[in-house]
Amino acid sequence: MTTTTATLLSIACGYLCGSVPFGYLAGRLKGIDIRQHGSGNIGATNAIRVLGKGIGIPVFMLDVFKGWLPVWLAAGWIAHTGTDVEVVTIGKVLTGFAAVLGHMFTFWLGFKGGKGIATTCGVLAGISLAGMIGGWIGFLTFLFAFRYVSLGSLAAAVGVPSAMAIQMYREGRWDFVMLGFGIVVMILAFVRHRSNIQRLIAGTESKAFTKKKPQS
Repeated sequence: MTTTTATLLSIACGYLCGSVPFGYLAGRLKGIDIRQHGSGNIGATNAIRVLGKGIGIPVFMLDVFKGWLPVWLAAGWIAHTGTDVEVVTIGKVLTGFAAVLGHMFTFWLGFKGGKGIATTCGVLAGISLAGMIGGWIGFLTFLFAFRYVSLGSLAAAVGVPSAMAIQMYREGRWDFVMLGFGIVVMILAFVRHRSNIQRLIAGTESKAFTKKKPQS
């Protein structure tokens, strides 16, 4: 297998893995079309909101896994061709990006999908530990400070390339392929959260950790 063939197969695998709509499938198992409830999103946050933590948390873990798996496979496939480490890194980044796009634009659901935060977390676990840590710090800090999952997700999106840049600056070695991935994913996260941003500005976005009032 040539390096080009291995890279193309890895990218295809990334998209196919990322496109598996676990949130939608979990809802169907419960007889619910998750797109018709809550925020209408097929991601883990809406799965937790609509289906409960017992189902939503496994959906989150599966969304993370489908980002990590193709990157891990790509590392083995491309490295097996005997190519340079830099080429392997590029292949992993392209594969990870394909997985994120697969989640956001899954062909199973008419090229509509989730917002890609959990899947990006899985990709980062395979390509950039610093980026993953930066994302989690941003997410948890803003989530617990303001109690908005969407705001935490946007903070995570900013934290990923920021942490990557800090690490590269400290090491004196700039990897613009990796940093470019972080920046593009950040931009996509903001684009996919357009409606959330509008609700945050209007003050109508739902908060986390808020118990629903019992109906009278």
